[in-house]
Amino acid sequence: MNPPVDPHATVLLVDDEETLRELFSDALQPDFQTDRAGSVKEAEALLKERTYKVVVSDHNMPGGDGLSFLARVRKKYPATVRLLVTNHLESRFLPSLSEAEPFRYLLKPISVPDLRKAVRDATALYDQGAAAR
Repeated sequence: MNPPVDPHATVLLVDDEETLRELFSDALQPDFQTDRAGSVKEAEALLKERTYKVVVSDHNMPGGDGLSFLARVRKKYPATVRLLVTNHLESRFLPSLSEAEPFRYLLKPISVPDLRKAVRDATALYDQGAAAR
């Protein structure tokens, strides 16, 4: 059984760079409540405690890549909408992309308006799915 959705913590930001986690979190305030994780392991622990509408994950991180992490999120928490942040995408990532099925991918450097729009769209998609469940 999944934990209940906490309306005050709807977005999980996963990036090994603390500066980016803070920048993303600040960019999403006050419209979105965020939790931050500095690693895949930390993010997986948070996902066990709370249900998130959206997970925004960096692609390249020490201790686990974002695509594999998002693929696991898709399997364990299928309602959670997944966004991938990356410096680049190559054709060799296509099989992993199809497994992770991110709603959208964002290329660095990300503008604040692009991040906010992607998260807003992802949250709307989650809410549409929740209304249908």
